[in-house]
Parts: sequence; structure tokens; C-alpha cells
Amino acid sequence: MSTPHEGNKLVHNDTVDAAKATPDHEQPYAALGLKDDEYARIREILGRRPTDAELTVYSVMWSEHCSYKSSKVHLRYFGETMTEEMGAKLLAGIGENAGVVDIGDGNAVTFRVESHNHPSYVEPYQGAATGVGGIVRDIMAMGARPIAVMDQLRFGPVDADDTKRVLPGVVAGVGGYGNCLGLPNIGGETVFDSTYAGNPLVNALCVGTLKVEDLKLAFASGKGNKVILFGSRTGLDGIGGVSVLASDTFEDGAERKLPAVQVGDPFAEKVLIECCLELYQSGCVVGIQDLGGAGLACATSELAAAGDGGMRVNLDAVPLRASHMTAAEILASESQERMCAVVAPENVEKFKEICAKWDVNCAEIGEVTGEGDRLVITHNGEVVLDAPPSTIADEAPVYERPWARPEWQDSVQEFGGVDKPADLAGTWLKMVASPALCSRDWITEQYDRYVRGNTVQARHADSGVLRIDEETNRGVAVSADASGRYTYLDPNMGARLALAEAYRNVAVTGARPVAVTNCLNFGSPENTDVMWQFREAVHGLADGAVELNIPVSGGNVSFYNQTGDTPILPTPVVGVLGVIDDVRTAISHRVVNNDETDVLVLLGETKDEFGGSVWQEISGAGLNGLPPQVDLVNEARLADFFTSAEGLTAAHDLSEGGLSQAVFEMIKDAGKGAELDLAAVHEDAFTALFSESASRVLVALSADRLDAALRRASELGIPAAVIGRTNNGAAITFGDESVAVDELRVAWQATLPKYFSHADAPNSAV
Repeated sequence: MSTPHEGNKLVHNDTVDAAKATPDHEQPYAALGLKDDEYARIREILGRRPTDAELTVYSVMWSEHCSYKSSKVHLRYFGETMTEEMGAKLLAGIGENAGVVDIGDGNAVTFRVESHNHPSYVEPYQGAATGVGGIVRDIMAMGARPIAVMDQLRFGPVDADDTKRVLPGVVAGVGGYGNCLGLPNIGGETVFDSTYAGNPLVNALCVGTLKVEDLKLAFASGKGNKVILFGSRTGLDGIGGVSVLASDTFEDGAERKLPAVQVGDPFAEKVLIECCLELYQSGCVVGIQDLGGAGLACATSELAAAGDGGMRVNLDAVPLRASHMTAAEILASESQERMCAVVAPENVEKFKEICAKWDVNCAEIGEVTGEGDRLVITHNGEVVLDAPPSTIADEAPVYERPWARPEWQDSVQEFGGVDKPADLAGTWLKMVASPALCSRDWITEQYDRYVRGNTVQARHADSGVLRIDEETNRGVAVSADASGRYTYLDPNMGARLALAEAYRNVAVTGARPVAVTNCLNFGSPENTDVMWQFREAVHGLADGAVELNIPVSGGNVSFYNQTGDTPILPTPVVGVLGVIDDVRTAISHRVVNNDETDVLVLLGETKDEFGGSVWQEISGAGLNGLPPQVDLVNEARLADFFTSAEGLTAAHDLSEGGLSQAVFEMIKDAGKGAELDLAAVHEDAFTALFSESASRVLVALSADRLDAALRRASELGIPAAVIGRTNNGAAITFGDESVAVDELRVAWQATLPKYFSHADAPNSAV
């Protein structure tokens, strides 16, 4: 892989006139990631060879990350399956910077999750930090105020040397950027697996709020309207960054590709947020686009392509922080904390005044010409790009990559069985201490979860819950989930299980799930096995959304996640957003520390399902079998139960680790014990504790509420069983065995500090 510059200088730098005069001039298109036929197509579009600037712009915009050229044919299935009813509440959906959902009373919520995987391996702190910054600007570009972030992280084995290098920096980057922005981090996941060694996943999610009438979209409309670039100056950092790094497979030495990683300034972004919000309120903004992957190349071409006229841009007006930058470098730079707005001429001075108030740089760099489908860019007084913007932004080649069910899939799905030790207490201790289930406090304590004062639930919660209206106490619940192990065994079912868990996590708070987002992390699309996994996952997620009658509002695809020829576990991260009318009624994930006791009720059916489970992983049984099978009708029934339930003390979904993990997490901070009747769960006690069957929730409630809860479950067709009760003891007892809650807690808390104590105070130098 190479970046579009060498020693901060392009190999060639020419103009449109020069390109016309030298049609046979050799160009390094292959080094920029373009195929022979793609380069030929660019020449056909332009009617000549491209200039250096044009070649760079097409290469970054036609990259896998920006154009979705290998995934489009499958992503269309989301639109094909979405019903009119599902899409009725979507104000903005697939194809926009972020999905926007009308939640009633004139309010809307926007959310999106996006990857910054490869940059985070190259330079963990800045890769993760700018991943957070980028997703926050996606939310800003919809006209919204960002209100919270989440993160989905995947690393190699917990004891691997490179995990010790990458994880502390990534965590510090996520926390450092988000904390400086004053945004609470309300949840996420951290997963360890050998396939992520050398290719970690760093997926960042952001949530924002806005009034329906304040929605902003990315388009350049109105002849004579001005194009204004504002925010940080443009530099050499990030050239060929996310747009190229995310379209390439890592080989040894990739961690040294530092020039391609962006450098973030969260304090500049914090000011930019407030500046944007005031600009929106002033009515100055016609169209808006953030500058992320592919930088100004992306912003200008997408604004022009979505508008009703052409656009002319003068790169001489772009504020720079490096001297002698070429046109190609200016266009491809992925310097952070920048936005591009379309503004009516009569509002330009007001726009500049607001930027000056917030000490934000701004510059008028062009205008909407109304000259049809044409983007013209000049530099040093000469035309360096003259092309139809739609061919840049919308007409990248679309590949129907070959896909086929792997020959090895049948053998992988043959379940080899798992040992079921008689020592349940010892197994329980081993489970909670495993890297799969242990406390993430070493990570999450570096994040501010309660800044802004509207976080209702975050720490150890199934789903983050936020107040979005301080007068009505209306709020949202958000969860994001994925299991690469499940998806490897059955990609279609794995995606459904990710959707089911995120949906269930939101539902158990009492919120009503309303929309889905996703970040689909897979290996190389040139691998037929990977493309089959991808296609199956897309179909599983899309069909599952239809079954739950909930729209997929948008998403992101990250391909080439592999080291050499070894792809990561297919990892479709699925986020679900729910709405709760009054956050004061949100159902807690843990019981209260008082003298009262609660009855424990298990909703859902427990089966002997261990394929892809945590126990299968830590017992050394290998990854095989089928994952738990989910019927999404049961998930919808559970959601109905919790939106109508009253008087519940706590509710906790069952997923990784099964009942054992849910019971422990529900009572660990309450100073309580519990007595369990495992026979009421399953005839086999081991299965009762550690099976990972889907569509299950553990509920705690007072005895006087029990009959009503059981009656409501019966009305909805949900299996329900009384499986025990909490007590004021110090242990969890089950049959003749018991395990002390404190002993579980100590084991649960000790794992990550043991491996990462070398980085107790991580910083950007890690």
C-alpha cells in the first residue's frame, strides 16, 4: 500500500490543460489502489487522462471505504425489504451521514456506528480518538447535538504482546477524546480473540438529538450560494488515511504507517460543535457535510453530486497548516475537526461572525454555479479538477464479487460437545474470571459516563439510558452487540443474534426499540468465503429487522480486516435505539441494596446450546457447532412484556455466560445473596447455569408482584419460571453447592488489571 504523497510531495502535479497535452503520461494509479479497468473508466469519463488531483480524488472516493463497491449489491437488500410502515418514522436513512428517527413531540434522535479499525492498529491512541471525532461529526452534520458515545472494541488474545501495545492506546484515545468533548460514554463491548490479533476492531457509536425542523442534509443547492470550509486548518496528517487504510489488508510492518493516521484535537471539536449548533439556529446553513474519510475530496464531490447545480472550488482559499501542499494533498487530507457548509450570499457575513465568536477558522472556498453536473477545482489559479461530481461520489464501480458457502462450513457446524464439570461453583469462578466475561472496569473507568448529568444507566448496564428532555424526562436507550463466534458458525443466525441481543438489551430497560444501525466488519471481499459470510449476515439482519418491524437506519461496512490471509471472525455490530417516555421509570439492571428480598423469574426457554459459547471457548473445546437459535417473535414478545410491566425491581438479559453471569451481575453490588432452583430452569444443572439460549431475561420483583407478572407473561406466550429469590446472605446457593458473591467479584475484577497494569495511566505516547 502507498499513500498519495511521497515526502509530502506528489510525484506529479499538473493541471487539466497539462493532462490534455500529455495523454500518454504514466500515472501511479495502481499504487493508489485503482485497478486497470477502474483507471480506464476514469479516462473514459474525463475524455482524457486524469490530473494528479483528479486521480487522487477518484482513488480515495472509489476506495472500498468510501464507495462500498463490493458491498452495494448486497446492501440494497436493506432497502428492498424495508416496508412503508418500518420507514415511516425515519427522517433520514441509508446513504445519509447518520440515521434520524422521529420520536414524537417534534423531537428526533440520530445515531450511527462507524469503524476506525486499521488506523487504530497503526497508531492506537490517535486512531481511536479520531474514530470518536469522526462519528461525532457525522451526528453534527445532521443538525444534531451529540449527547453520548459508545464503543465496540475487539483485540487479539488478552495476553498477547501486541494486545498490550494496542489496547491501552485505543482505550486512552476513546476516553481522552470523548471526555474532552464532554460526552458520556454509556456502554459498549470489549472482546478478545486470536483472529483480531494484528487487526483490532474499533467501532465508535454516537447519539444526538435535534428538533425535527432542524434536520440538515448534505447537498449544495442554489446558484450563487457560497461554499464555506470551517474548523481546523488543513494539514498533511491522514493523507490516504481511513480511505486507503480501510481498503487494504495489513501485512507485517503495517504498524509503522504513521503518516496515514489522522491527528485529533477534541477541544477544537468541542468548540466546533457549539459553533455548528449556533449556525443551525441562525438559519445560515443550506447544506452541510463533515470532513472525514477522503477529506475535502469527499465533502465537495458529495455536496455537489447531491445538489441541483455544479460547484466551483478554489483551493488557494483553503486555510493550511503546512506549506507547499499540492492540490492532491489538500483534497485528500483527512485533517480532523473540519466541516463544509453551503450558505446563501446574504448570510455569509452572519456565518463568519458566528465562527469568529467561537474562534473557529472559516474561509469561503467556492460557490454553487448552477452549471449542471460539473465540479471544477482550481489551485494556483489553474484548473486541477474538472469532472462530473456524480461520477466521483455516486458512480464508483460496483462489483458482484463471487461468493460461495465455504467447503469447511459443514465440518465447523458439527458440534463436538463440551465437558460439563460437576464442580459448578468452580466453573462459575472460572467463567467470571475469563477474558470473555471479566470486569471491563479497567477500561470503562477511563471514560466519563455521567458528564452533562443526563445519564440514567451506564455502568455495567445492559443498555445505556439517557434523558433527552429535562422537562418531560423523555429518554432513549441504546445498545450495540455482536458475536463473531456465533457469526462464524452461522453468519445469518449470528447477525440475527446480534440484533436480538441489542434489541433485548434496550427492551429490558422498558424502552420501545425504534431503529437499528450497524457496522459490518469482515475480511477481504476478494475471498469468496468472506463474501458469503457478508451476504448471509446482511440477509439475516435485514430479514430480522422486518420480523421485528424495526427499520435499519444506516450503517457502515469495513472490509479487509485480516492479517495476511487470515480474516477476522465475521463481526456484524448491531446497534438498537429505543425510546422511553419517562426515564424515571427505567428498569434497573441490578437489585437494590436494602433489606428486602426479591423473587427471581426467568423469562424464556433454556436449551442445551453451547455452540460458540463462552464455556466452549474457555474449556478448550474449539469453535464448532451451531450457535443458539433465535426466533425473533420471542424477542418482540419480551419487548411487549417490558413496555407494559410495572413494579419490577430489576431485569437483566441472558447472553454470553448465560444465567450464571446474569445472576452475578444483577446482585454483585447489592450486598445480597441468592438461592437458585436450577431444576426449574433445565433438568441439567450445568446447562441451566451456562447455556446461552437466546430470548431470555432474568427478572427480580417483589412477591406481591409475582402473580401479575406471570399472568402477563402467559398472555404474551412467554415461558416463565420462578427460579429462586434473593436473600440477605453473602452467597449464591444452588442445590448442595454455593459460591460466595465476594469470591466471584474478586475473580471478576482481577483479570484485566493483571494484564494491563503496565498501562495504568495510558496516554498518547502508548
